[in-house]
Amino acid sequence: MALKATHIQTSSKGKQTKTTFGVGDTIRVFTKIKEGEKTRQQAFEGIVIKIKGRDVSKTFTVRRVGAQQIGVERIIPLASPTIDKIEVIKKGLRGVRRAKLYYIRDKARKEIDAIYTRTVKREESKATGKQKTKKRITKKTSKKTSTKK
Repeated sequence: MALKATHIQTSSKGKQTKTTFGVGDTIRVFTKIKEGEKTRQQAFEGIVIKIKGRDVSKTFTVRRVGAQQIGVERIIPLASPTIDKIEVIKKGLRGVRRAKLYYIRDKARKEIDAIYTRTVKREESKATGKQKTKKRITKKTSKKTSTKK
């Protein structure tokens, strides 16, 4: 039950970069495709639904909603040599509490975006609420410190 995965990219100069992503993140996966003698890159962008396995056999599933609201899922091995690079476009929220997001299959794109915006608003309201309580506490303590003679 993995919630995070790390992809290590090695450039032609020998430099390694790590990309860490998790369930609920929106990512773009660039794969190398060989057509005849030419090779090109193809991007697949979507939400990570699940991460499964360990070590070399670790795979992740990316889902996107294509034309005419048709969902396309792709299972990609993490250690595949055809993966050129992985970009994290949007981090999954802390509101994602599942290792497998199968319930996203039944929802439209607008409903998924509504879930993300709802949790963002909830986190923002919690953060502002904590700041207000800190201000109240400091005001109360400053009143108590004044002494009467």
